[in-house]
Amino acid sequence: MKHFFKRKIMIPVIALIFLWVGVSFKNDFFEIAKQIEIFTGVFKTVNQNYVDETNAGEMMDIAIKNMLKELDPYTVFFNEQDVLKYKINNTGEYTGIGAMVQRKDGKVYLKEIYKGFPADKAGLKAGDELLQIGDVTLKEYQDDASQLLKGAKNTSVNIIYLRQGTTRKASIVLNEVEIKAVPYYALLKDKTGYIVLSKFNEKASAETKAALLDLKQQGATKIILDLRGNPGGLLHEAVNICNLFVAKNELIVTTKSKNVKYNLEYRTKNEPNDLVIPLAVIVDGKSASASEIVAGAIQDLDRGVVLGSRSFGKGLVQRPLDLSYGTQVKVTISRYYTPSGRCIQALDYSKKDENGKATKKAQKEYNAFKTKAGRTVYDGGGVLPDIEIASTKLAHTTETLLKNEAIFNFATQLYYKTPTVSEVPSVTDADFLDFKSYIKQEKIVLDTETSKALKTVIENAKKEQIEEQITVAYKQLETALEKSQEAALEKNKEQIKKQLQEELIIRYQYREGLYLYYTKNNPEIEQAINLLNNTPQYQSILKK
Repeated sequence: MKHFFKRKIMIPVIALIFLWVGVSFKNDFFEIAKQIEIFTGVFKTVNQNYVDETNAGEMMDIAIKNMLKELDPYTVFFNEQDVLKYKINNTGEYTGIGAMVQRKDGKVYLKEIYKGFPADKAGLKAGDELLQIGDVTLKEYQDDASQLLKGAKNTSVNIIYLRQGTTRKASIVLNEVEIKAVPYYALLKDKTGYIVLSKFNEKASAETKAALLDLKQQGATKIILDLRGNPGGLLHEAVNICNLFVAKNELIVTTKSKNVKYNLEYRTKNEPNDLVIPLAVIVDGKSASASEIVAGAIQDLDRGVVLGSRSFGKGLVQRPLDLSYGTQVKVTISRYYTPSGRCIQALDYSKKDENGKATKKAQKEYNAFKTKAGRTVYDGGGVLPDIEIASTKLAHTTETLLKNEAIFNFATQLYYKTPTVSEVPSVTDADFLDFKSYIKQEKIVLDTETSKALKTVIENAKKEQIEEQITVAYKQLETALEKSQEAALEKNKEQIKKQLQEELIIRYQYREGLYLYYTKNNPEIEQAINLLNNTPQYQSILKK
């Protein structure tokens, strides 16, 4: 009787659940179908009736990309050209010129030249502004100009470029370019192996493993894994890299989503290469995504010590999904969680402030978790290192100067003053004074809330035609702001000089030269070596 009663109750409950799910799905489907019909109607009507000729493909591309901007910066639409670029980023291989191309303020220029590849062989330099590629003039060209520099191997591409006010021509023969995930590794002092991991493409774990084995064969008894500036990449490669240092079947990361098929556990599948070698992982504010999976897992499993500054805080997982006509949409499908249960996502894109920007979780809202050994760690804002190093954290002033290319452009000027050097270039106090003069001459304003507000005031004054009445007060504020800006530059003098020097080293000795310089002159690496040499301190950090 009791079982019958339970069954009588359960059957209606189950029926109600299925009915609710069915109605919910039906309502969702109807709403989606309704909105698609409205959008299609608008798109068709505008294209047929607009006064001027329209480009349907371009309009749709813009519409889709702007729609996705409302979600998060990682959910993006890829047209056919974008798909090719995305595949290049994941494989690390393409046929092109071997240079980083960037657009800024309507100009297309070379940001970095890779050693030994076609652009380097053709004599191109960082800072060269590209004016024309083949028959395409870049002044009005809005698409990704770097795609014009890719093609079949041995194809010759003619370019016109501007260098230091002089227009030049060059012919570049395209060739295979391989961007290494591990661009540098070396055996440092005290038998310390040093590995730079710059991205998580399909070869990341294989290259890291090869570097680890080679370093151990050279006599390495300790390892530093440098993840600074690494923006992330493939999740499974992050798991494989952890697997080099942790046991088989160890949980590395969990993903959770509203879509149950994306609720997954990622565990190590192979036998490890070394379970006991002392390990230090260096991160900074540009270490993101897969970098944070590695750093977070190593920390949560008490397998190594994390040093540097708090990482970026990207705890979202994307997956590219194929669409028609060779296009794709890369969708944020889930959040990831480290072995202790932490989600280190810093921004909540479901909550926006009055300016439409995603809100950041306050530190008082962080939740505590426990590592395998019982140490306390926190979620909410990237991976916080076990040992924080102030020098890895850039000041707002320095970040702004990097973002607006002031450091890059001034380094270009310094380079052409002395195109060849016999040793590592240094940046003097006199160079810094020249840099401050350059900032004034170019009227570069540091991106502060005060400068933004002042700019808004003068723009509104012009609209309301009261500019003349506030000119004196405005000039006083402008002068005060200039003094404040100069004080900010002076306060961060050493950090700015360091960034200028690193940019110059890349110009003279390529990226490889910068890594070599780091091994002899970098405080973060030095501190990691000292920690690995201090066994009691290293072990004490990893204990509760």
